[in-house]
Amino acid sequence: MENIKGNQCDTPSVKELVKIVYSGKRFGNHVNEVWPNLFLSDMTFANDRYSVWKLGITHVLNAAHGRAHSEGGPDFYGPSVVYYGVPADDSATFDLSKYFTPAAEFIHKSLEVEEGRVLVHCAVGVSRSATLVLSFLMMYHRLPLVDAILTVKQRRWIFPNHGFLKQLRALDIKLRTPTL
Repeated sequence: MENIKGNQCDTPSVKELVKIVYSGKRFGNHVNEVWPNLFLSDMTFANDRYSVWKLGITHVLNAAHGRAHSEGGPDFYGPSVVYYGVPADDSATFDLSKYFTPAAEFIHKSLEVEEGRVLVHCAVGVSRSATLVLSFLMMYHRLPLVDAILTVKQRRWIFPNHGFLKQLRALDIKLRTPTL
């Protein structure tokens, strides 16, 4: 345990988080519903407009916006789908935390829309997009990081890179530290 400002913080180390993420079965379809009306997918699914429409997706958050083979964009899905792009690299040195708040707000507001269904994707659907979904669950549903990971892992194997786990850990500590 780590002592933060005199309060005990239960946030595990990055090494312990890696063990949690790696535990259990590694499975996943091209798309999985990981929270009510919130879907995580890879680029293969996201680049298939018909499948996206068939699933009733109303909002798309592309965590690989502008990257190779990512066809998504404001015009790709048509006027019936609201699009938000995050130009993230799946690199341990990329600061994805600067997108935690706007991405979480986008997901939250999208799910509040009547019959709102949100697709969050990146290339493989296990690192960038999973990190943004985890930050949403932590910020809007007050799930501790470990609980958010375990919740998503019930439906899809995820593996945020070490840098993203470190950023999520910092968010967890921030959200759990009482403000004075």
